[in-house]
Amino acid sequence: MNDFTYHAPTSMDEALGALRGAEGGKVIAGGQSLLPIMKLNLAMPSDLVSLAGVPGLADIADGGDSVTVGAMCTHAQVAASAIVQGRIPALAAMADGIGDAQVRNAGTIGGSVAHNDPAADYPAACVALGATIVTDRREISADDFFRGMFMTPLEEDEVITAVRFPVPARAAYAKFANPASKYAIAGVMVADGPAGMRVAVTGASGDGVFRVAAMEAALGDSFSGDAVAGISVSTDGMLSDTAAGAEYRAHLVTVMARRAVEACG
Repeated sequence: MNDFTYHAPTSMDEALGALRGAEGGKVIAGGQSLLPIMKLNLAMPSDLVSLAGVPGLADIADGGDSVTVGAMCTHAQVAASAIVQGRIPALAAMADGIGDAQVRNAGTIGGSVAHNDPAADYPAACVALGATIVTDRREISADDFFRGMFMTPLEEDEVITAVRFPVPARAAYAKFANPASKYAIAGVMVADGPAGMRVAVTGASGDGVFRVAAMEAALGDSFSGDAVAGISVSTDGMLSDTAAGAEYRAHLVTVMARRAVEACG
């Protein structure tokens, strides 16, 4: 790991100033994504700008028809939040299944969303629930945010401040997890909400999160596990690695989709 300058701002303006004043600055939240790649010298920032001291970024607010989760909220905080548990229990349950206790107590929703790992859980939740990613300067629909493996529309000096989730009528997440990392080999979030019937898949494709239109249409006609049980997804673009082959991942998508639907009750 190369040397870097560490900044501990106490306001968003101060954080943005430090970020813009650095040649190769990076924002650090929980560090669960950034620090490992720095150790491998895959990222060599000149400056790290911590958001830990910026007020308001770890708040969770009930907006009536939506729940807004601050970017610095840890996975454990999302899982334990009475607001999230009461309004979007599927989101709380999903957060409770991320990694292990250490990861859940350090990793943040903003860091996970910004990193956009193709096997991360939050992208599926964001897309299925029709979330909006809020930054220091704009709001971005989840449909427009996740652009492929580790790719997002964020500018170099743009900071996620919150994620706003519309409250669905029903939703659930089912994941077949890697036994070591707990990352999704295939994870499916099903949601019936303001954005319509949505089925979002993570972990299976190298391009990251994607929707399954055939399943969405089938659930619109009949919301049941049987409605998606016979729908297969293509192996095109599916990951194939030591954890699972492309055909197995495609099969898991159907299995996890059915489990998610049945978990909606």
